[in-house]
This record gives sequence, structure tokens and C-alpha cells, in this order.
Amino acid sequence: MSKNEIIEQLDKYVAPFRITTGKGFRLKDFDPRDTCGLQLDKAEANELLKRGIEWLAKEQDLLYAENRWSLLLIFQAMDAAGKDSTIKHVMSGLNPQGCQVFSFKQPSDEELDHDFLWRHVKCLPQRGRIGIFNRSYYEEVLVVRVHPDLLKAQRLPAPCLSKDIWNERLSDIAHFEKFLARQGTVVLKFFLNVSRNEQKKRFLERLDKPGKHWKFSVSDVRERGYWSDYMRAYEEAVRATASERAPWFVVPADNKWFTRLMVAAAVVETVEQLHLSYPRVSPQKMKELRAIRAVLAREH
Repeated sequence: MSKNEIIEQLDKYVAPFRITTGKGFRLKDFDPRDTCGLQLDKAEANELLKRGIEWLAKEQDLLYAENRWSLLLIFQAMDAAGKDSTIKHVMSGLNPQGCQVFSFKQPSDEELDHDFLWRHVKCLPQRGRIGIFNRSYYEEVLVVRVHPDLLKAQRLPAPCLSKDIWNERLSDIAHFEKFLARQGTVVLKFFLNVSRNEQKKRFLERLDKPGKHWKFSVSDVRERGYWSDYMRAYEEAVRATASERAPWFVVPADNKWFTRLMVAAAVVETVEQLHLSYPRVSPQKMKELRAIRAVLAREH
């Protein structure tokens, strides 16, 4: 199978979950259990993922060498949807020198003294690098929207706290991502779409396994009470910010193997479309290299 045929196969599975326009988007149309008809055992899924990781590693090498584009991968999800494990598995073959991962927690006092994008702008990937945001500026229109009391800590002037603040922030985000695209940063946004029942199952597994107790917090369960509010907030975020140059991928997350395959496929397919190549070596440089080879060949 040729490379183009492989890309076409990847797109067949990725396309149903790629959102490039918010018009008509409804989160309820996306089933967290969907696997596009794929029926794979663990070994088969792992083998496919391994191939994807190897391909991504090659593309990363080209990205780094060409040093023109940068790639920003944003992961958003409810707790226990598998963000950490997806990042760990899909990005396991990347060269750490060309990859930067940031997990955004509760903002510090210094960060609260700046605009809501400031701490994220500081962490944007350099040219030739892959940046990964584990949660991102979207928290400002998700968790802060669900818990508007958090706005108080941001000390915004009264005129800036209008009833349209969420639409204004979504507009700011959309324009920010358009700006990034114009500067050569490819933005891919992944919402790992886990069901409420599957989240409950994973929470219980954490409680049953001492090695996972550290990942559990009482607040995780408390947030389940706001599930509908979060789903509405996610839906509004996708509607307002999905675009051709900064698409959302609403990835089914009830089956972790499928989640990982889809994320890997989406990244590989996108980077492949950049048509990356190694920098051309000038004739003068080739002459220098031949001279160096000759010197090395004469060594005893």
C-alpha cells in the first residue's frame, strides 16, 4: 500500500471526528463508544499504534530539520478520559529535544495578574517543535464558565465583566488561533469524549487500586454534578472555535485503544500534509563534505 493510500485509509477513520466548522455541531451526535466498526484485540491495536508512533517519529525529525513549522496539540477532557495516558502512549516515540509538554493547573498569582492567554503564550512551541498542552486556555471557557466565581480571582475591571464575556473569550481564542496559523503553528485540538458511565467505572477502578489513589480527588466526583453544564460549555467552545486551520477532533474515549489510534492518526495525517523535507545542501556545502570525507578516509 502506497503512502497516499495509507493517508486515505487514515482519513476514513479520522474524518468523522474532525470538526472544521461549528455550524450545526451537536455533541450528542458523537458517541463516546464509537469505534468506526473497528474490531481489534489488544495485540492488533498495539501493533497499529506502534506503526503510527514510528511514522510520527520520522515526521518529527523532518519537522525539526526543516525548522519552519511548529505543531501545537491541545488536549481537553473531563477527568479520567485518558488525556495523560494518550499523551504518554502516542508521543512515546518522539525525540524529547523537539517536544515540549505543559500541564496547566490552577493559575498562580503572577498568572492571574495577566490576561488569560498570557501563561499559554509563554509555552508555545518553537519552530520545528511539537508543543503539547495538557489542558489549555480553553479552561477559561470551560471550568471558569461552569464555576463563574473563579472570575473574581482574575480581578478584571467591572466593564470587562459583561454578560457576553464567554462569547468574547471564545472570539478571542478563535482569533488567537487564526494568528498562530498565520505564523506557521499548526493547531490541533482534541476533546476526549468520555461518557459519564465510563468515567464512573474508571473512578471506581482508581479507588480499587492503591497505585492509582494519588490520581483521585474528592473534587473529581464533585465535578460530576456539573456534567450537563460542562457538556454545554464544550459544545459552545467547539462551535465557536472550530476551523479548517485549527480543527477540533471529538474523539470517542470509552475505548482507550481507539482513542490513542485516532489521535496518532490525526497527527500523522496532518503533519504528512505539510510535505516536509530535509533542507537542501548547497553545492559549496557538498564540496566541503566531500573534502572532509577524503580527509577521514586517509586517516589510519
